[in-house]
Amino acid sequence: MTDFLWTRPDSAPVATLLLAHVAGAAMDSPFMEKIAAFAAAEGIAVVRFEFPYMAERRRTGKKRPPPRADKLIDVYLTVISEISGEAQGPLLIGGKSVGERVAAMITADPALDAHVAGVVCLGYPFHAPGKTDALRLEPLQALPLPCLIAQGERDAFGNREEVLGYGLPEAIEVLFLEDGSHDLAPRGSSPATWDGNLKLAAKAIRKLADGLHA
Repeated sequence: MTDFLWTRPDSAPVATLLLAHVAGAAMDSPFMEKIAAFAAAEGIAVVRFEFPYMAERRRTGKKRPPPRADKLIDVYLTVISEISGEAQGPLLIGGKSVGERVAAMITADPALDAHVAGVVCLGYPFHAPGKTDALRLEPLQALPLPCLIAQGERDAFGNREEVLGYGLPEAIEVLFLEDGSHDLAPRGSSPATWDGNLKLAAKAIRKLADGLHA
């Protein structure tokens, strides 16, 4: 049975967002804590989980490299089935970096729960840093659901200039966050702030959820 970490709004949620973590950080990392709190402030219930390799690291303290993204698909599908009965409103799936990549990959899986209504990507890894010729666009190009990508303008995994040239499907909305890195944080010299960028991402998640009710 998977361990979950819920962050709920003060009133009935307009949607539920299932978030998976980045490759090297747990579900209670500062990024995940912040985005969960800001999304809850926008009326979104957020539920986080860890892939088995990260849960094992938490238990033993020993670091293990993550498996390939496609090896995590069955885990994510199982997690959806485990929380679907507790989810309120439309169910959004996503995560940070590898977590959201897996979420995008499973949208074409016939085993996907019919309650899943959209995808939220918080810093999509369009390519490995410095490897712009090896793009990871296929899961996005085949997305059958509406999708939000919140991307830092200077993300080493896909910056603003690069992403604008990818010709992503119209069903994908890309929100570029000012001077943001892969964790959406700006540099200290920027007029933007990390909290400010994450609040904008949370508002965009709420907008996506509201559109599902229309």
